[in-house]
Amino acid sequence: MTSVPTLSLGDVEVSRIGLGTNRLSDTPEHVALVKEAVAAGLGHIDTAHTYTGGGSETTIGAALSPFPDGCVVATKGGWGGSRSDVIRSEIEESLRRLQTDSIALYYLHRIDPETPLEESLTAIEEYRKSGKIRQVGLSNAGIDQIERARQIVPISAVQNHYNLSERRHEEVVDYCAEHGIVFVPYFPLRGDGGRPLAEVAERHGATHTQITLAWLLRRSPTMLPIPGTLNLEHLKQNLAALKVELSDTEFQALQ
Repeated sequence: MTSVPTLSLGDVEVSRIGLGTNRLSDTPEHVALVKEAVAAGLGHIDTAHTYTGGGSETTIGAALSPFPDGCVVATKGGWGGSRSDVIRSEIEESLRRLQTDSIALYYLHRIDPETPLEESLTAIEEYRKSGKIRQVGLSNAGIDQIERARQIVPISAVQNHYNLSERRHEEVVDYCAEHGIVFVPYFPLRGDGGRPLAEVAERHGATHTQITLAWLLRRSPTMLPIPGTLNLEHLKQNLAALKVELSDTEFQALQ
């Protein structure tokens, strides 16, 4: 029996497909969805301070607090500005919404051209040292910025736009793999694999989505896609992609 692939996100082993929650809203239906998703084997949930005006974080907190062992909830701050006072305020609000005293993974959501990267990350590092944040990540970052960041705080994850069609961050993917940093592609399913994707999917008796996710997992050993869905059956189908193994020929056909 093939084991489900996992990777280390901080001190937790999680399965290599997570859930993006940029459409999750504070409703009883979505609270139930998050609970059911974790019960179905989901190990990583990604949210942000800005998602649905804070509703995404609030929903996750209502559904999961206290967070179960083996489930890593990540959030992000600093999208609209990342001065140290803004970062501190958003971290405190995220802690309240998520109903937790420690955020497993916290990303700087966007590197603010108006604010030195060092100022933003020093504020985040204060919270890491106090235990209110356990791991730190960067979003929408290049290699130079990652290397600058690593001089201030250990970087556990990088979240950039990446999929079958969007390949601007190939070098970042490889850099992260080389340095043991988890690479989290957002919008992982928006790429177009064309006829090769359809042919590989038919050969495996799988959906196009499952083959796309299998390709991402094969692309890098530290890849952790976070496809978003509000449908439990779709989520279960996404998790089933963990069992799809592409041959060398199939992987190359999708390159």
